[in-house]
Amino acid sequence: MEYLIVALSSYLLGSIPFGFILTKIFLKKDIRDIGSGNIGATNALRTGNKTLGYGTLLLDITKAVLPVLYVKFNYPDYIFIASLSAFLGHVFPIWLKFKGGKGVATYVGILFSINIVLGLVFVVSWAVTFLISKYSSLSSLTGSLMIPVYLIIFENYNSVFFIIMFVLIFYTHRENVKRLKNKEETKTKIY
Repeated sequence: MEYLIVALSSYLLGSIPFGFILTKIFLKKDIRDIGSGNIGATNALRTGNKTLGYGTLLLDITKAVLPVLYVKFNYPDYIFIASLSAFLGHVFPIWLKFKGGKGVATYVGILFSINIVLGLVFVVSWAVTFLISKYSSLSSLTGSLMIPVYLIIFENYNSVFFIIMFVLIFYTHRENVKRLKNKEETKTKIY
């Protein structure tokens, strides 16, 4: 019963569509009609309102941090259930007919909650890739891949969960991967 409560509450928190909410409140627009149509932080930046973009990023990170940290300290055996549920909530939110974001900011919140070092590995990998390429999607894929690579090489740690997360993030970025392959992906301006 406990794991069902953990899964459901983490999913519901993860499913709060902050990009959609903030765009509706402050721009009176539907973010799904802007740019890629995605509800995440990268597309929120495409609205032209950087505050809205970074606000979405921060809130999408926070909505994973809250349930994962709570579970980490109260029900540590269920930390991966909480993490996966929060991520799936963002990608498949019940409030938007299960059409959500790509899960990267939420995954960053998960990583920092599980282990700060993992969060830093992701952020550094993302930043280096972005400085070289200017592609947010490629940076996200690289950061996600580097987590299991880091764990296997340096920690000798069971990285099955993080491999699954990389596969899920690869799946949510499948259209980006096609565009990257065809050299049609749009570069992202973050400042």
